[in-house]
Amino acid sequence: MTRFREHRTGGRGSALTWIVALLAVVALIVSAALWYVRENALAFYERSTRQALVKTGFELRSLDGEAGRLFYWEAGEGSTLVLLHGVGDQAGAFQGVVGDLLGDYRIVIPDLPGHGASEPSEGPLPMTVVYRGVEELLESLESGGPLTLVGHSMGAWLATVYAHRHPDRVARVIAVNGGPLRGERTDLSLMPADREAARTLMAALRDPASEPTPNFVLDDIVEQAAKGPIGRMMAAWEDFEQYLLDDRLSEVPVPVDLVWGESDQLMTLDYAKRVADQLPRARITTIAACGHHPANECPAALAEKLGEVLSMEPPAPLDEGDGVVTPEGLERLSEED
Repeated sequence: MTRFREHRTGGRGSALTWIVALLAVVALIVSAALWYVRENALAFYERSTRQALVKTGFELRSLDGEAGRLFYWEAGEGSTLVLLHGVGDQAGAFQGVVGDLLGDYRIVIPDLPGHGASEPSEGPLPMTVVYRGVEELLESLESGGPLTLVGHSMGAWLATVYAHRHPDRVARVIAVNGGPLRGERTDLSLMPADREAARTLMAALRDPASEPTPNFVLDDIVEQAAKGPIGRMMAAWEDFEQYLLDDRLSEVPVPVDLVWGESDQLMTLDYAKRVADQLPRARITTIAACGHHPANECPAALAEKLGEVLSMEPPAPLDEGDGVVTPEGLERLSEED
């Protein structure tokens, strides 16, 4: 009987040792994961958002172009909806928005040239290279009709320029907190030199009530802005001028909906009004309590607004109705939100 008890006691001890060892391994893995996230915050964001696209049903495809291989994600059936992300971002930025749209559209989301997985992966990144990659992709798509282009920030700029140059290929543009006019906030840099400069930038990009950006993310923003696509594009800034449409927006015949986070202090509602005032066919829809990057800060609200806008008739020409929202109308829209 004593030997039996000793045997059972020894068994419990072995099991306890095994459990303690397992917990130690789990704790080590968790610590390593937390360390990785803290040290590689933006890389973790990119990886997780791209995995979310896969889970939503998107497949990764590629196209060989002048600047190298361009990768894009595709899913769904119906008329073609192309989503263009902003500078320094990648296709996964839209993962929280596309789910509700897949039932009605074929959705294509590229990594813009020099962004995400798309080449070129190093060296200066002129706007010409980025725009030409978009042009090559859109020319390659067998859409069966004109495309709907949804662009955020620089993506909105690219979409409007493409619509200006190829109006027969575009049914409509939806510009999310972005456009092809010269910016207003010359005091803000997309390449912050230190944590405090990054904090100032992020405060301008987000609604005041949103959670503040953690310090380890701010530090990664400083590092990645300098060596990533933003820094590479800034190194080739000399060709940007030819893509600005100041005083030429009246030449864009394609209807444009501007969907705007009201709290954006980088590209404010005044900027949106300037764009709308110069377009022949434009309408502004605002998103309350949301900043420059609605797909990241308030994806559900952006998805809802995109659904509403896409279900509406495109903005009418000025002589056929109130295509441009007046300041009074914009105030009314904001109150309704």
